[in-house]
Order: sequence, then C-alpha cells, then structure tokens
Amino acid sequence: MVRGYRLAAGTGLHKGDRDYQQDQLGLWPHAVVKQCLLGVVADGMGGRSGGRKASDQVMMTASQLFERFSPDSDAPGEFLERVAQEAHTVIRLTAVSAEQEPHSTIAAFLVMPDSSCHWVHAGDSRVYHFHGEHLVHRTRDHSYVQALVDRGVLAPELADSHPQSNVLMGCLGAEADPPITHHTVAALQAGDTLIACSDGVWHYFTEQEMGKIALHLSAKDMCQALINIARERAQGHGDNLSVIAVKLEPRAA
Repeated sequence: MVRGYRLAAGTGLHKGDRDYQQDQLGLWPHAVVKQCLLGVVADGMGGRSGGRKASDQVMMTASQLFERFSPDSDAPGEFLERVAQEAHTVIRLTAVSAEQEPHSTIAAFLVMPDSSCHWVHAGDSRVYHFHGEHLVHRTRDHSYVQALVDRGVLAPELADSHPQSNVLMGCLGAEADPPITHHTVAALQAGDTLIACSDGVWHYFTEQEMGKIALHLSAKDMCQALINIARERAQGHGDNLSVIAVKLEPRAA
C-alpha cells in the first residue's frame, strides 16, 4: 500500500496550428487496484488518416491490455513493452489500407501500488520525472539530433534548433523493430511529478522551466500552462500538443 501521498492527474490536448490532430493520449486508473495508473502519449505520423490511425491504435492496444493487467502478478516492465510491441504490430498491419504509411511515437508510464514507476518510450515523445523543481530523469529521444548529442558532435543546447530535430531514428510502425527503451523508478515519493508529452510541448521548454511549472502548479493547471506557453512561443507554427501530468501530493496529516 502506498503511503504518504495521493495521485493528482491532469491532461491537455490541442491541435496547435496543424490542420488536423494526430496526437492522442490516455490516462487510466486500474479498475480494481487503487494507486495503479497508466498514462500514454502517442504522436502519430503519416498523413491525415495514417497518423491518427496509428495513434488511435496505440491507445486501443494500451486500454485493452491494461484491462487484463494484474498488478499483483504481472511484471510492469514486461506489460509496457508488450503494449509498445503489440501497438507496433497492429500499426504495421493497418499500413496496408492507410492513406499513407502510419507511424507513431509512444511515451507510457505505469504507477504501481508499491510506489514503483515504470515507463517505456519509442521516438521523441518524452517522460519527465521531477522531484520538486529538480529533474530526476527523463527519456532520451530516439532521434537523429539525440544521436549527435550522444556522440559529442552536437551541444545539447543546440539540439532543439537543429534543422533535422524532427528526424526519428525509430518509432512504432516502421519497417524495423521499434527501439523500445525501459526505465524504472524504484520508489516514487511525495513531491514527485511525472510528465509525459509530445514534442509539440517539450520543444518550447528548458528542463528548468518545466521543473518550476511542476513545482508551483497543480497537475491540471500544469497541463494548461504548458500548452498555453507552447502555443504562444510557437508563434503560429506549432505542432499538435499532448501532455499528461501526475503529481504526488502529500496526504494531510
């Protein structure tokens, strides 16, 4: 049983300046077990029908598998990797009838009743873990510019402004198997915040800015603030935006 905090969550979804919405998100509390929560963000790519079809398939797969997930007996990391792998397979199967080749990112986290947290990602949608305003950990994008940063060729502060910042090295629905990366937080604690979002959100924030927003705002207000500020900074050229925030608020004494 988790003690010391309660989970407070919020979501935000906006079309941005695109003609259509290809981002999707889902946030599901477990139907039986308290303090078990699944959050998923998917950024679809591949034309009007292709991208949305891909992100919809991620949500459908996650929802269906979570209905059968048992926190008492199933391994959370294996469950999340299965969500990503099965969504990848379904997207590949739907590519035959899609308008264009459908692809999607995924950033998914699972909060467990024992206070552990697990996440997987593929592509450049991210999961952030803050304690107060301080970044504890975040996902590393499966992208061309992140590969340059990892090799020491590109300075991290120049990555977002690089002309090929949107080029992915892997995602769901591509011909190659997706580069599914798994991370585990042994024990969440009061004062922690989890944020999952697409690049339409994180592209406009430093980690320090996002940490201050996480510290001072509720989960619901945090999502709205991130979208509003990103929309303002995009100056009419913004991508789809999707964000999930979960704050671990101290329980009253």
